[in-house]
Amino acid sequence: MNSEFTIAVHCLVFLSMRSECMANSEDLSQSVGTHPARVRKVLSVLRKHGYLTTKEGAHGGYLLSRPSEEIKLGEVYRLVAGGSLGPSWCSGESGSPCKVSSNMQGVMGAIYDGGEEALSAYFDRISILDVMQSIERGEGPFPLEGVSTKEKI
Repeated sequence: MNSEFTIAVHCLVFLSMRSECMANSEDLSQSVGTHPARVRKVLSVLRKHGYLTTKEGAHGGYLLSRPSEEIKLGEVYRLVAGGSLGPSWCSGESGSPCKVSSNMQGVMGAIYDGGEEALSAYFDRISILDVMQSIERGEGPFPLEGVSTKEKI
């Protein structure tokens, strides 16, 4: 998975916690711990898709344009990181006489597609507000429905 998803969620939560005032890319990059240009790249995608509004100038910055409870992590994931679960390279070669080699790419592609769908569906159940509240309470991860913490470890 790429880091753009984490940057996007971090910035959306940061802006949600500061809903009354704008934050510029310097404020956001300092909180995220990365270069402002990298933050601006991710924020431009979020702005283009209606999650943020911007104001230019000395006192400008970014504001959420949607309520944080309406922004689901699944939407953000598909926007900035969709398809990144699968590797950029897979073993095997489709024309190979070896049964494993000739079928590995297709089989692994289907496995990664299924994982992508499951991950996206899980993220669809979590909003930016949920993440913000979890941070405020100092809680850990969100459990998968029907799976105990002990089973996941």
